[in-house]
Amino acid sequence: MKVEANTGSGTRPAYPTFAEATRVWLKIALLSFGGPAAQIALMHRVLVEEKRWISDRRFLHALNYCMLLPGPEATQLATYIGWLLHKTRGGLVAGVLFILPGIVALMALSWIYVLYGRVEIVAALFFGLKAAILAVVLEAVLRIGRRALKNATLVTLAAFAFAALFFFKVPFPAVVLAAGAIGFLGAKVGWHAFDIEMMHGPAHTSVVDTLLDAQQPEHTRPSLARLLRVSALWLFIWLAPLVLLLAFLGDANTFSRIAIFFSKMAMVTFGGAYAVLAYVAQQAVENYGWLSPSEMLDGLGLAETTPGPLIMVLQFVGFLAAFRDPGTLAPLLAASLGGLLATWVTFAPCFLWIFAGAPYVETLRGNKALSGALAAITAAVVGVILNLAVWFAQHVLFREQGTLSAFGLHIEYPLPSSADPYALTLAVLAGVMMFVLRAGLVGTLVVCSAAGIALKLAGLLP
Repeated sequence: MKVEANTGSGTRPAYPTFAEATRVWLKIALLSFGGPAAQIALMHRVLVEEKRWISDRRFLHALNYCMLLPGPEATQLATYIGWLLHKTRGGLVAGVLFILPGIVALMALSWIYVLYGRVEIVAALFFGLKAAILAVVLEAVLRIGRRALKNATLVTLAAFAFAALFFFKVPFPAVVLAAGAIGFLGAKVGWHAFDIEMMHGPAHTSVVDTLLDAQQPEHTRPSLARLLRVSALWLFIWLAPLVLLLAFLGDANTFSRIAIFFSKMAMVTFGGAYAVLAYVAQQAVENYGWLSPSEMLDGLGLAETTPGPLIMVLQFVGFLAAFRDPGTLAPLLAASLGGLLATWVTFAPCFLWIFAGAPYVETLRGNKALSGALAAITAAVVGVILNLAVWFAQHVLFREQGTLSAFGLHIEYPLPSSADPYALTLAVLAGVMMFVLRAGLVGTLVVCSAAGIALKLAGLLP
């Protein structure tokens, strides 16, 4: 369906074919560096602004739902939008492609890591890449903030969300649920600050919204029979390897322990990877003895600098766990299977949450009270993304962090003496390219990556 139509708000973009959407999802996947803030920004830039496949309003509606789920929200958002565009196969392609480059890259780096140790030239490339991603994250905060924070009430909510996370370390689910409750009650009593229509006015023309406003496709209509069918299928896909491992190898086997542990993690990773990585590190290092503290930090560094969700670090943990206890298998074969098993049980639930829950979420768009709740959650999400951006900036631009705990405050702050002048220089370069020269995302990433390698070859990086 490639017909273009003239509407009151301009020319409607042609509905993407499945092949076209697949190419776009692959592009997004290959550029999805920098954690959830940058990944959400990238999807917004490509899908909302460039392609106009989905409107701001529906993008944020989907993002709000994904923020409430356990697991990597950017992966789930890609799956949700892919599902809207091309049903289940669209969601599968979007979700799988979103994580596939990261799986391949981290697997290759894991092999290099156990065979040769750290490869300095690769670390230098990623050094430049991380500095460039700062500009992408900043752009995300500004762009989504401008579109989501339409009045002083929502700005205040975003500020409180940031303060709760950054200064008081309030659990992420509590921040989001509190914002949702405020928006729900505000809309119920007629508070205009949470009226979606008054805030945004008519949405710009997008292919998804045009289609769904004209008719409600079958795949977006919730039904109990479909819910039970989808839930049964994806629970089987998720848990079948675990059941088979327990049946044939027992619960003491390393592969069984990987499947059990990471299946549990898939259920509690609210608020993204950072919320659960400390627990994972503690259990993997101290309880299971799968890797050392320094190896856990190396794995986190590898995951931070490869495309895809940061929670992909769990693949590295599974890789080393099986490498250390391969049983009758060759160590590298066992390691590869262990890494893939950890990835499987971590990401399979993402598809369950989307394919089972998305039809119900779509029906909530017309409910004013629930729309008010989601508007408030959207405001809180701006604060969440800002918190992620500040965290990322601190750890890229400064080598060491200090902590301050007093009067209920728990603040991690950068030590000025540990500032990295080269990271700062590359971040400024990326900002100039993105905001002044309008060089585009790919060009900025390429230039900064090349600059990182040049700095290493010149002997300026440790």
